[in-house]
Amino acid sequence: MVLQDCGSCHGLTLKGGLGRPLTRAALAHAEPEGLALIILDGIPGTAMPPWRPLMTEDEALWIANYLKTKE
Repeated sequence: MVLQDCGSCHGLTLKGGLGRPLTRAALAHAEPEGLALIILDGIPGTAMPPWRPLMTEDEALWIANYLKTKE
């Protein structure tokens, strides 16, 4: 899901595209819980949609932790 759905906006290598980069370095300052909220609720006024209707809070937190630790 991360590569296919997130990658469609954030780039297939997650280095940025329509959306911001999701690399470990780009997210170094962010807390996983904050990232999970962004995933769930989106960012109004941007292309970042809310995913809350499609995933649980635990799934969003898993994605946030994955993005912060992946190589």
